[in-house]
Amino acid sequence: MHKHRLIIASVAIILIFSLLLAGCGQQKADQSAKPSSGQASPPADKIKFKIGYLPAVGHILYFVAKEKGFYEQEGLDVELFQFTNSGEGLNAIKAGKLDAGSFGTAAPQVFIAKGTPFVDIGGMQSEGHAVVAKPENAGQFSTPQGFIGKKVATVRLATGDAVWRSAMSKAGIDWKNQVTIQELDSPTAVLEAVKKGAADAGLVWVPFSEMAEQQGLKIVTWSSEYMDGHVCCRVVALEDKLQSNKEAYIRYARASIRAYDFYINNQEETLAIAGKYVKLDKELLKKGLYGGRIHSIPDPDKKRFIAFWEAMKAAGYIQSDIDIAKHVNTEIYKTALDQLLQREPQNATYQKLANDYQVNDL
Repeated sequence: MHKHRLIIASVAIILIFSLLLAGCGQQKADQSAKPSSGQASPPADKIKFKIGYLPAVGHILYFVAKEKGFYEQEGLDVELFQFTNSGEGLNAIKAGKLDAGSFGTAAPQVFIAKGTPFVDIGGMQSEGHAVVAKPENAGQFSTPQGFIGKKVATVRLATGDAVWRSAMSKAGIDWKNQVTIQELDSPTAVLEAVKKGAADAGLVWVPFSEMAEQQGLKIVTWSSEYMDGHVCCRVVALEDKLQSNKEAYIRYARASIRAYDFYINNQEETLAIAGKYVKLDKELLKKGLYGGRIHSIPDPDKKRFIAFWEAMKAAGYIQSDIDIAKHVNTEIYKTALDQLLQREPQNATYQKLANDYQVNDL
């Protein structure tokens, strides 16, 4: 009888341990089923969101966020629409056909100066524009004075164009009268004009600067040498859309910040993604994305946005008394960044962005 009790007790103990082990196994399974790094449980709803872009490596955050599913994970149903130049894209935003897009800095500021209620809500690219010329002509453009009396091809409203005109103005050159400026529709048209001799020099951006070299032209100088750290490709939206659909823009910003984290930490996969949107060979893509000429950072960079406005006014590119600071919204980006930091307080990328925000936006 005593032996039977021992057997029953032993069986009971085994059952208890089995249940405990099963519970631990289930707990591990539950943990493994949790969303991956940076991803919380997706919102129950999906907000439709239309974004405009240019086929340039500087717009990599859009491509990564779309291909890696960050938009969907953050509760957005995103459609991407490609444009040839900034003016086309901004007119689409102005008409309400897009929710957001990044089409330079000079272009949206020109629209703002003329009364369009655009608001800068984030960054997509800084710097990354170049002056190109035939190799035999490149030397004469080493100083601003070399452009006097020359024909310069540019894309209308391009940021690099505005930076270059600002540099001419600072050098005491009247770019309206001392230089012949040809405003073309696309960077490929600029390259063709320079190659054929219809223009002495041209202004393009990455990756067209790399394409220029591939086609036998030479990069004379970079926009950063005219204006160090200048912003480009600010993400803008209409003020009324921001007010009526704020949650959608916060979700967009979260996806963009996560895309930035991926871009700086996953080079090979980022290059593969870029190749789907920008038709260049891998080495040129790598040079464009990771060569240090562009900086694809989601921060709105309020201080540099304001500095750019003041430089454009000083150069006569913009005539306006508008308070440009009222056309920057840093709250959406900061809210999204804070939410991501709550998810991943140890994420080094998010920590650095938080520190940079204190410098760039306050």
